[in-house]
Amino acid sequence: MRCEVCGSKIHSDPLRAIIEGAKLTVCVECSKHGKIITQQEEDLAAPKAPIKPHAPVSMMQRKRQLVAKVELTQEIIEGYDSKIRVAREKLGLSVEDLGLKISEKASVLRHIENAKMPPNNQLASKLERTLKIKLLVPISKEETEIPKAANRELTLGDLIDFKDTGGEEPKERKQS
Repeated sequence: MRCEVCGSKIHSDPLRAIIEGAKLTVCVECSKHGKIITQQEEDLAAPKAPIKPHAPVSMMQRKRQLVAKVELTQEIIEGYDSKIRVAREKLGLSVEDLGLKISEKASVLRHIENAKMPPNNQLASKLERTLKIKLLVPISKEETEIPKAANRELTLGDLIDFKDTGGEEPKERKQS
């Protein structure tokens, strides 16, 4: 058996110790870095989960159950970086002070203010409440109408022409 800390071979009885919150099998030397526990203490500390009878579930069903569908309804506004910086400075807060107020790292806030990364919706909501600004708006659905000739099917070439011409009516198709 080998020590889970240093990897050396354990010649005597292996010891169980809690080192930095982890229960490990260790050698005598490494046991000095944590608290040695006995088998009784380990058994008492282990939570006993009640066994619930349930119908067998295939892996595919289990994976489907775990996937949650989240529909995004809001997006971050353009120019969020300067809006956040101006509002923070208006309140007389440093990046570090704002970070403490909303429980976020100052480095993350600096990245957001420098437009290196946009805030996620949760962080944007925190910033909105604290700075009393509006950062999230409903997602606008931009729908482009693609013209379709009445007497024929639309082809991929028509779509490419439509995109290239900036939305003008597609030209007649050349017969090959």
